[in-house]
Parts: sequence; C-alpha cells; structure tokens
Amino acid sequence: MLLRLRIALPDRPGALGQITRVLGVAGTDITQVTVLERGGGRALDDFTLFCPEGTSKEALAKSLLSVPGVTVEGVWTTREAPGTYPELEILKYITTAGDRALSTLIDSMPVLFSADWAAAGTDKEPRSLVYSSWRAPADVPLPEAVPPRPVASTLESGLHIIAAPLPPLALTLMLARSEGPAFHRMEVHRLTRILEIFLTLPSTERMVARQLRRGE
Repeated sequence: MLLRLRIALPDRPGALGQITRVLGVAGTDITQVTVLERGGGRALDDFTLFCPEGTSKEALAKSLLSVPGVTVEGVWTTREAPGTYPELEILKYITTAGDRALSTLIDSMPVLFSADWAAAGTDKEPRSLVYSSWRAPADVPLPEAVPPRPVASTLESGLHIIAAPLPPLALTLMLARSEGPAFHRMEVHRLTRILEIFLTLPSTERMVARQLRRGE
C-alpha cells in the first residue's frame, strides 16, 4: 500500500531521524521525501511510504505525535510512483496523443497529484462538463467564476480542489481530493507549470485551431 504523509516538524538536527524511527517501527518504507516549505524554525514535508497492507492511517498518524513538535497534516492514499518524473512522461505522451491530448492530461492529474479525480468544463454559460477522469462524480462542482490563475480552495463539503483556467481552450480544469490536507501552494505551482507547458504543445495548438474554426 502506497501512502502520502504530510507533517509539520521542527527544523532542527535529529527531528527527521526521530520521525524515520517511528515510521520504521510501524513497518513502513520511506521512498521519497519532499520539502514543501521551511521557515521560522519549522518545516513542512511530504513523505511517500510503502506500507504493509491493512496499515491504519489513524494509528500511523497517532504514532508520529510521540515526536515532540510534530503535527500531522494528513495521511492519504497515493498512486504516484516515487522516484520517477511522471509529468515528463505524460507530457511526452501528450505530444503524440492527437485529439486525446486533453483527456490524457485530465486522466493523469489524479495520479500526478495524489488526488481523487480531475475534470474540465466550459467557461461560458451554460457551463457544461467536457471530460472527467473515471472517479469523478456525476455532478462535478464547476466553479461559479473562472479564476484568473490556478487557485486552491476547500469547498463546504470538505472537498479540496484546485481550479485552473485554460484560456486558449475556453475551459476550466478542476483537480480534487477528499482525503488528506488541502492542496499546498507548491502543488498549485507545479500544476501551473504543467499547464503552461501543455498549452504550448503542438497537439494543444491544433486543438485550439480546430476550436477557433468551429466558432467561425
């Protein structure tokens, strides 16, 4: 079982060693550590863990609280393979995906960001769903207003989302997860860069050209 763990911890020598010892006792194997932010004597890290089947997320989080100064932001399931560069592989594939460029991007987003689902809807009224990944709900909560840039928020239902505009396609992309913490600003930045590259690919430019021709 592959889990993502986000914790805030003291930014001092020995703190990470205490955490790894606790995780080792729990039978987990740390495969990747990503530092999201540091400052004011604190750090926020994401850990990717291989865990024995049946590992309790609640018990794992509780065991980490034995380390002084540690706060567990979230523990949730991930499908992102550690130690790889999946966004590069996806972008490479999209260049030859033709008419499936957008759907390939959307299908890949949940894996890239340890999320539940992704979808894209039209910007103009009446808003309509264009494509969604396989775990998306039947009624995707498209944002009421198109954001000027990718932005993270948490809905009243507790669903964490990123809403990101795709201006050349007149679409808004949504990425959502129900488990774990809200999307961090580093995740928003990473998605922004992926979309910037996606919108410059020849396959995307051809999609835009076809859309413009249909609008004539």
